[in-house]
Amino acid sequence: MERPAWAPQGIDISVPSVSRIYDFYLGGSHNFEVDREAARKAMAFMPGLPKIMQANRAFMRRAVRFAADEGITQFLDIGSGIPTFGNVHEVAQAANPEARIMYIDHDPVAVAHSEAVLEGNDRAGIAAVDLRKPQEILSSPVVNGLIDLERPVALLLVAVLHFIEDADDPQAAVATLRDALAPGSVVILTHASYEGIPLTEEQASGTVAVYQNIRNPLIMRTREEITRFFEGYTMVDPGLVSMPDWRPETPSSQEDPFAFSGFAGVGRKA
Repeated sequence: MERPAWAPQGIDISVPSVSRIYDFYLGGSHNFEVDREAARKAMAFMPGLPKIMQANRAFMRRAVRFAADEGITQFLDIGSGIPTFGNVHEVAQAANPEARIMYIDHDPVAVAHSEAVLEGNDRAGIAAVDLRKPQEILSSPVVNGLIDLERPVALLLVAVLHFIEDADDPQAAVATLRDALAPGSVVILTHASYEGIPLTEEQASGTVAVYQNIRNPLIMRTREEITRFFEGYTMVDPGLVSMPDWRPETPSSQEDPFAFSGFAGVGRKA
């Protein structure tokens, strides 16, 4: 398999990557055939996966604009993936050119491509850290060089927690990050769930099995389980809802049925 010029040395391009599969769903070009093959297998069970990802991105953009309207100028995006059009720094800095954005990801392709996209933008950066190690995020010199944790921050956990198994205690990681945030901060979160998917759980579980087979388990949590990630926050209206139903800019009735899969919400720290 020929290595593309943009692919960092040292990564195994024969192994699928969650962030590159996500890039493929969104129509990006930073993915390999092994990623596309895994994506097509997943879509054989759940053909609406690209629609789900598009709804996820649309929610993220609305939530970032909400945070900017609330006066928040710092954004910490964990599990940021490969930058695509309309990413956090573009939305936040369009609202406020002084906004600072720190991306966090442990995928080498996501990190390398982010570095290229952000070159020359001294108010945006990328750090290679894993969400499973929240203290490393909080103590990172790169993070602290850009983000002042004494001031409000918008913490983004968008489409990342469902890749953290219960054995790795995602609840504790989220709580550690929450406790480090200043009052007035917000958390912006989306999470996969069987609830809302216009398929039977048996059908949808085929997609879950594909992710299991590529050693990136997709953990489908219930609405109640996802709600627990907001402990210590006050939910912003309309609460924890499907992605198109969170402060839509166009009637959600026009959305594809698959867009209503899973949940999204924003919480504010008092």
